[in-house]
Amino acid sequence: MENKNEDEAKKAQILETRARNISHNVRCTECGSQSIEDSQADIAILLRKLIRDEIQAGKSDKEIFKKLEDDFGETVLYAPKFDLQTAALWLSPLLVAGAAGGIWAYNKHRQKTNVHIMALNLVRGVPLTPKEKETMLDILTPPTTKGATPSSWWRRWRD
Repeated sequence: MENKNEDEAKKAQILETRARNISHNVRCTECGSQSIEDSQADIAILLRKLIRDEIQAGKSDKEIFKKLEDDFGETVLYAPKFDLQTAALWLSPLLVAGAAGGIWAYNKHRQKTNVHIMALNLVRGVPLTPKEKETMLDILTPPTTKGATPSSWWRRWRD
């Protein structure tokens, strides 16, 4: 008799855990910013009861989500499915990152191209503008390091 009660308690606990998991992933249609698990709105209480009834009827989580989506629309789910309508929403971060990467690569390429053009103009004897001279000096001047002059490196290597 005690073993049967333990099995029923475990089964009830599993059903309650499933119901809470589903409820956390369903948006309250009245509040909008809370899950039905966190909301105390009347519709949220009714939806929690509906979910528990569906679980006791033997429905799977997928079937319950489908029923909620059919009854209340796709916005009731916190994780909308990927389809043609939501493709822009799902792909927009990739598009923005790709555009930013493209702009960065273009600017790097343009910067290198400008340096090559400035170098060619310098070789040809075309005078550089003050900004071009500054850019060339920034690029051509090696970075200074503290305590490491070329002569000190040469001395260490020689000795």
